[in-house]
Order: sequence, then structure tokens, then C-alpha cells
Amino acid sequence: MSEISKTVVITGASSGFGEGAVKAFADKGYRVWGTMRDLDGRNADKRAALEAYSSKVSVIDMDVANDESVAEGFATILGDGQVDVLINNAGIMYLGITEAFSVAQAHEQMNTNYYGVIRTTQAVLPSMRAARSGLIINCSSLVGRISPPFFGTYTATKHALEGYSQCLRYELAPFGVDVAIVEPGPFGTGLLASGRPPALDEVLSSYGDLAQVPPAMAAQFAQMLASDGAPDPQWVVDAYVKLDDMPAGERPVRTQVGMSWGVDQINRLTQPIQDQLLEELQLDALLGRGSN
Repeated sequence: MSEISKTVVITGASSGFGEGAVKAFADKGYRVWGTMRDLDGRNADKRAALEAYSSKVSVIDMDVANDESVAEGFATILGDGQVDVLINNAGIMYLGITEAFSVAQAHEQMNTNYYGVIRTTQAVLPSMRAARSGLIINCSSLVGRISPPFFGTYTATKHALEGYSQCLRYELAPFGVDVAIVEPGPFGTGLLASGRPPALDEVLSSYGDLAQVPPAMAAQFAQMLASDGAPDPQWVVDAYVKLDDMPAGERPVRTQVGMSWGVDQINRLTQPIQDQLLEELQLDALLGRGSN
């Protein structure tokens, strides 16, 4: 049954998981706010297509890396009513020799992938806590739990997001607000193509032939993700919907989707250890809705 009264906000709605999620939640009867940048420019057609998809969809200009943009966007959204679900889906990824990325490039990724989540989360939490209900889904990555070579600056953002989300989950459980993490493997969403090369050319050149490995990896991934047998981005959208459908307090901390690279095993091993920490700190009263 459709729940027309529910409202969901989905960041990074211009493509990939975000675009698919806007459509999926509109199909459920939700009031859907999709966010993206540059609505009057490169994303004008994408906005029009999403808003034409359903009368329940509104697309708003928001740069999650900008305080003012997030504040203005959520002033409009919250002015329309309570937000029941926030899906932090926006993200950027740079692949290359880790040393050769500048501090500014590392900050660009952190500002979107981590600080951006803090901005949007802080915008909705006061009303969620007051309502004693709500769901925040943060899109992380396999590399939020492991650290493969050449993903260093991107991996750091997702490790930060994982730590932030785990702590929030515990702290918000007493207010009836759930925080859940989705960890996609590689998917053909255009994330690789949107990245930038390392800025420090002198460092890059000093790595010799090794500097050619990341571009070769990117090309190999792109070819694999464009093949007929590639993982379907809809799987991640389905994970968002499934988490929303689950009863409050019973949602898993982490949902790994697609290729696992052993992350599913890591999650099974480490979550009980993580939860045990609360008992050792005598904070296990929080654990009632913080585990699983």
C-alpha cells in the first residue's frame, strides 16, 4: 500500500542510484525531493525528466558541499513538511596515486562525501528527533571497510562516513531514528568517469610505470561495468527501498550490495565486537536499537 504522507529526500539525484531511487520512491507514493547541482545548466534536462516522471517529485538545486546551499534547500523542503527519510546518496570519487592528490583534492571529496552528509543530516535531525521517528540511509562503499591501492583519498571519506554513521545510529536510537549504511560494490553509475586525475604532476611522474596502473584499472572497471553481466544499479535502489520497508529498530547497520570483496565477512565479524564496546562502556541501554 502506498504511504502518500511520507516524504523522502534523496541527494545526488541526477544519475545512478539517486535517479533510480527518486523513481522508486515516487512509485511507492512518497513525496520525493531529489537534489542535484546546476539545475539551470547541465542538469536542466534531468530535472525536467524526473519531475515529468511523477507529480510527487520535486527537484531542488543543492550542493551538499556548501553550507548555504544546504540550508536554503532544506528551508524549502522542511517548509513543505516533515522529512521521514533522508538518503545521502551524493558522492564523488578520484582514482589514482594517493600521494599525487593535493590536499585541495582530498578536501573536495571529503567535503561532499562526509561533510555533505553531516550538513544534510543536521538539517533533518531536529524534526526527526521531535517526531521520534525517521530513517537516514547513508550510501558508503566497499572501500569504507577495506582500503585497496589507488583509492586512498576516496577511501578515507567512506571510512569517515562509516564511523560517523555507526556513532549516530547508537545516539539516535533512543529517539526512534534509524541510521543505516548501504555499501555498494562497483556499479556502472558514472562515478568513475566523474573523477579527476591527481593534481601533483611532479609526484605522479616520480612513480614511473606504476602511475599508469590506476588509469588501466579504471578502463578495466569501465569495460566490466558496461558488459552484459555487470551488476545492476537497481540492486542498490532496491536495498534503499527494502530498508525503508523494514520495521523501525530492526534495520541492519550495514547492507552490502553487489561484489563483496570480503566486506560481508568483515561486517559479520566486526559488528558484534563493535556492539560489545557499548557494554564495556556501560552504555548498553543504547544497544537495544543500535545493534543488528
